[in-house]
Amino acid sequence: MNDLRPRYSHPFTLQEAAHFDVSTITEEISRLDNSLAHLRETQTVLQEYKDSDPDVELVKAYEENKIVIEAQEERIFILRQALSEKGLSSHYTGASPARISQPETGNREAALANNDEDENEGIHL
Repeated sequence: MNDLRPRYSHPFTLQEAAHFDVSTITEEISRLDNSLAHLRETQTVLQEYKDSDPDVELVKAYEENKIVIEAQEERIFILRQALSEKGLSSHYTGASPARISQPETGNREAALANNDEDENEGIHL
């Protein structure tokens, strides 16, 4: 199993996700995909307002949404990798995003300490 070092914290690791039922993984991917669709729509609206009136709160909301989108995309990647580890090569598997890398050291916990917040709902262990 690949030892990935996510950029964001998640409620599970790849190793833990590999033990989830396939239906649990695919349902979570679907939920996250739906959430991403809404976040991207919101980003489009925020971008339009941000360009016409660079209000501090709009800019802050836009930047926060960017982080949430990146974290959710990363979580989807982890879940797709878990499916791949189960031998599934459906449309749920995907290529590695640049923000996930092989760890240089074995200290995965230190890598996850960069983002202590879990701003997303979903699978909780």
